[in-house]
Amino acid sequence: MSRQTAKLARRLANWKPGILPFAIPFVVITGVGLWTYSPNRTPLGWLLTVVWSLPVLGVLVGLQGALMIRRRQKRVHEMVEAAPADKNLLIVLVPTIGRHDTYPALERSVSSFAEHLPEFFPHLRIDVLTEEGCEAADRIDALAATSDAIRVVTVPRAYATPNGTRFKARANHYSHELRIAEGEARHEVWVLHMDDDTGVGPDTAAALAQFVNRQNRKSPDEEKHMAQGILTYPREHGVSRFTWLADAVRPADDIARFRALTGLGTPAAGVHGELLLMRADIEAEIGWDFGPKAIVEDAQLALTFCRRYPGRSDWFNGRCYGASPATARDFVKQRERWAWGLIGLCFDRSIPLRYRWFLSACVVTWVLGPLQHIAVILALAWATGDTNTSPVAQTVIVLWALNFAYVLWMYWEGLRLNGLVSANGRRLWWEPIAVIVLIPVFSVLEGLGGLRGFLKFIRGEDNKFVVIAKPA
Repeated sequence: MSRQTAKLARRLANWKPGILPFAIPFVVITGVGLWTYSPNRTPLGWLLTVVWSLPVLGVLVGLQGALMIRRRQKRVHEMVEAAPADKNLLIVLVPTIGRHDTYPALERSVSSFAEHLPEFFPHLRIDVLTEEGCEAADRIDALAATSDAIRVVTVPRAYATPNGTRFKARANHYSHELRIAEGEARHEVWVLHMDDDTGVGPDTAAALAQFVNRQNRKSPDEEKHMAQGILTYPREHGVSRFTWLADAVRPADDIARFRALTGLGTPAAGVHGELLLMRADIEAEIGWDFGPKAIVEDAQLALTFCRRYPGRSDWFNGRCYGASPATARDFVKQRERWAWGLIGLCFDRSIPLRYRWFLSACVVTWVLGPLQHIAVILALAWATGDTNTSPVAQTVIVLWALNFAYVLWMYWEGLRLNGLVSANGRRLWWEPIAVIVLIPVFSVLEGLGGLRGFLKFIRGEDNKFVVIAKPA
């Protein structure tokens, strides 16, 4: 193992989700809520009771995931002793729209794969998946020429899937068919799905190799077929410090809900399209041909996986390094597309209800986010003349405290993770203060994206796969 790998491994190995950032707000909010409680059975009281209690299911699952990490946190020597996965072929798949404004991030990401992965994967290929005639084709070809491991796979403009799938899922399906045709849909081949703005580090390569080698040692009925790691955002990858702070919530979700569900074998919360590892023969059986309405293909893949291979997914303590949207407008557009696609997925009857009910509950909470905002509640209280913002029953205070403390914990721990993977390895003194103070603003952006996605869904608008500009 290189000195760089060992240094980063030691920095990350001591990390584990904190308890106090959740416990302190929970105790304070519970105490204040019980002390100031006054029964409120007015319409406002019932509204508050419902909308502020809705997130509790996701909160409990998230807390379970964080506790699982604390119990099974890996030690430094496990990272140091990671061995190359020399029995396996790793194919890194990087779909890109191939625009000039997305190319700088693509170059950064692909270069990181070529630099860090060969140490642990001597059999490696990086497939950059582009559309025929994309505007940055010449630049992408020049990038491929920098390493023998990089191959450009061009999706013909006339290519169509049997089910009429579009956008990124269509490109993924073309690549999946190509692997089958080239005889690579085999048990010993793994496909690492990465976004074109998300790179890896030496720690990522070590964690991936550890996971693959563990599967090689297991019996067929114990092997895991899919795994997901943690998406983080180094400070230096961000153009906007505001959206970087707002995205603190995403790595926290990976160490919470995704750790619990994907790590227990059934990714009912979905997966994200970066640092998603799948065995090639399993992916060949599922494919990506989900139809023309698919714009959250990663989540649809996860729910399909739940039905076909229950208990066969896992979570690993590895990180990839992405970039937050460059502007608040792009941030909202990104969330809008996710909400739009997820709502459609929740109504997809081809997926059994037992595999989509949890995701549906989380999406309902997201879409109703504007109603949960404190500014909206205060406005309703002022309009109705009802200044009592207590719930209908005192016991509900505990649920509210769980939910509010969990939100604070997510932004606190997510920022901590993002600071840890940044160049200086820590948060700046003012960032924890700023991220907590700005939570009401961040929730407006999140809620606005969810609401806009919901409105597009109920209006039956034609699905669009919006690709925002990616910073270098």
